[in-house]
Amino acid sequence: MNRYPRDMTGYGATPPDPQWPGGAKIAVQIVLNYEEGGENNLLHGDAASEAFLSEITGAQPWQGMRHWNMEQIYEYGARAGFWRLYRMLGHMPVTVYGVTSALARAPEQVAAMKQAGWEIASHGLKWIEHKDMPEGQERALMHEAIALHEQITGAPPRGWYTGRSSMNTVALAAETKIFDYISDDYADDLPYWRRFGDRDQLMIPYTLDVNDMRFAISAGFTEGAQFETYLRDSFDCLYAEGVAGAPKMMSIGLHCRLAGRPGRAQALRRAIDYMAGHAGVWFATRLQIAEHWARVHPPVARNRPSEMDRATFVTEFGGIFEHSPWIAERAHGLELGPTHDTAVGVHAALARIFRAASPEERLGVLIAHPDLAGKLAAAKRLTAESTAEQASAGLDALTDAERAEFTALNAAYTAKFGFPFIIAVRDNTKATILAAFRRRIEQDRDTEFAEACRQVERIAELRLKEKLG
Repeated sequence: MNRYPRDMTGYGATPPDPQWPGGAKIAVQIVLNYEEGGENNLLHGDAASEAFLSEITGAQPWQGMRHWNMEQIYEYGARAGFWRLYRMLGHMPVTVYGVTSALARAPEQVAAMKQAGWEIASHGLKWIEHKDMPEGQERALMHEAIALHEQITGAPPRGWYTGRSSMNTVALAAETKIFDYISDDYADDLPYWRRFGDRDQLMIPYTLDVNDMRFAISAGFTEGAQFETYLRDSFDCLYAEGVAGAPKMMSIGLHCRLAGRPGRAQALRRAIDYMAGHAGVWFATRLQIAEHWARVHPPVARNRPSEMDRATFVTEFGGIFEHSPWIAERAHGLELGPTHDTAVGVHAALARIFRAASPEERLGVLIAHPDLAGKLAAAKRLTAESTAEQASAGLDALTDAERAEFTALNAAYTAKFGFPFIIAVRDNTKATILAAFRRRIEQDRDTEFAEACRQVERIAELRLKEKLG
């Protein structure tokens, strides 16, 4: 099957109400990345020095060499930056993304995290790139990180975030079946469930924009005021959406060696105070958000059309276009994926096949439709879908005069165009159907053929929405 694995739809235009505790309009989640002592370093068995997220513009790995300045910058994060942020945020819910080997070299900091009640999630064994790492090696390092994390903190991690991940990272984390959430994800403003085999895994998206990492890249912040403004603007947008009835989650990403610098810490303090000054703000750890989401929005079993084999797909959707299973047969061969696992998605695939069909094939679909209030309806020989549709507009309970008019219009229309009059009955009433009948019978054939095809597509759309929700 030609399948596209990315989900480009998500919650679409109508995200769910997260029902945050206390009716909060926004959930604000602060992440403190603890990476100092876990970065690339010859002392750690790595081939080169670190080059990522520091004060050194354009830093490059030094192969086979230690980098004194880089090491000192990372040490600042552990020695000073952490404690500055700890004094600022120690009274608040915070999630630590802890690189396990870095935590092993930070007993004082780990003790402080635990005393503050912060959640300590796993940030992998080492703060290194995984993109070129063999799957088996990455799996082994992940399990080593989990075991070491429990030794250091006294409990296994319940959340995972690699950050410098590979295409295998999320699947490997889900494979462990131990994480309440995985955060190697940037695809949404709300948590969502993702299917891995027979298991649903909660994803809690993270952020790289509301993140102090932008102090360490060329297209980023150059002063604290820019960071503060971006924090406040992000909060204001999401808070307003919450007030309007669609609450979201805001993630804030911090690093000890970046936000822990005095000029940036002051900007962060002002932004946090600004957010805390609003009513209806829920500051939470990622684990608290995960537990809330699992309780309020547990995963729901549903049909996934993109995962159906051809026979099942045709059985499910072969009758959406009246008596024309060939449309579903061809649609199954398209590039389908998670984004097609909705009524709109399936309709897009079916309609694409219908529109690409020859005029003769489309005419066959039109001819397959029954007359409105015609002989088949009287004889109760319509499909179940057509029966319900015609009944919805009262076409199963016509007066003698109405039935006579429908009979005459059907005969005249079919004689003129060569196919029956088609209209999406569920969009209409008996009166508007008759008015459209009288208007459309006066059109030329090309215009009416195009209109009839549009109505066929609309009927299919309504049937799919009823079937799939």
